Amino acid sequence: MRVISSALVLALLVTINPAEAAHHEEKAMTAKVILSADYRAEDSVRDAYRHPAETLRFFGLKPDMTVAEYGPGGGWYTRILAPYLADKGVYIGVGADVERYHAGADAERNAKRKQFPQTFPARVEEWTGISGDNIVAVEVDEAPESIAGTVDAVLTFRGFHGLARKNLTDETLKHFYGMLKPGGVVGIVQHRAPEDHAYEATRGHRGYLKQSEVIAMFEMNGFELVSTSEINANPKDNAEWEKGVWTLPPTLTRGDEDKDKYLAIGESDRMTLLFRKPV
Repeated sequence: MRVISSALVLALLVTINPAEAAHHEEKAMTAKVILSADYRAEDSVRDAYRHPAETLRFFGLKPDMTVAEYGPGGGWYTRILAPYLADKGVYIGVGADVERYHAGADAERNAKRKQFPQTFPARVEEWTGISGDNIVAVEVDEAPESIAGTVDAVLTFRGFHGLARKNLTDETLKHFYGMLKPGGVVGIVQHRAPEDHAYEATRGHRGYLKQSEVIAMFEMNGFELVSTSEINANPKDNAEWEKGVWTLPPTLTRGDEDKDKYLAIGESDRMTLLFRKPV
């Protein structure tokens, strides 16, 4: 069983020396190369809705950064981020606080979830070919002290509603704040509800949140709003689906019922926000 120790985290966070930098520059995988890689054949179908190149550019991502991805899920963005950061940067996969996020869930399933720091690096290696030894994985509430104040950017994609639903936004944002360097950023893409929707409809239970409420959550936890973007907007999505955001592709909860209608709408309307930890 692979255990992520503080010593390993510290070693992976050491800056590459100048003599090595030129070599890494030569072999570093560019975003363009990664996005067209064969292993992304299925993932790339979603590029038209998720705009990964434009989104990561908006977040200011650079290949020499230390980047934490909260809630990697099925790994859609992981398969871009891990290769991009492999040569000069550090990729950190950050899982949820299992005891809090999955409170009351089946004990056996939670035991498997607790294995995320040990099992996730191997999954990334299987997905991308990147050595699992170069991947850091932690549970958000159990990150070693060696990570505190070292992260350039925390990124989270289409999952913030889960934290809102579980009333875990404040404590999770505090963990983000502790990981980040002064001046470090948080980039978030989240399903967006219209501002005039009823509060109960936008508490995360249907997958949507109001942009103003997300901004307020971050600001209440000490972050500064840097910028907003409409890169991932979709005006065809009115967020009024009985089955929530999962009615739309790629989930298509209703199956073949009105499938063509939902495919024509496409993926959800999404806010794209950038926050900063003050210097």
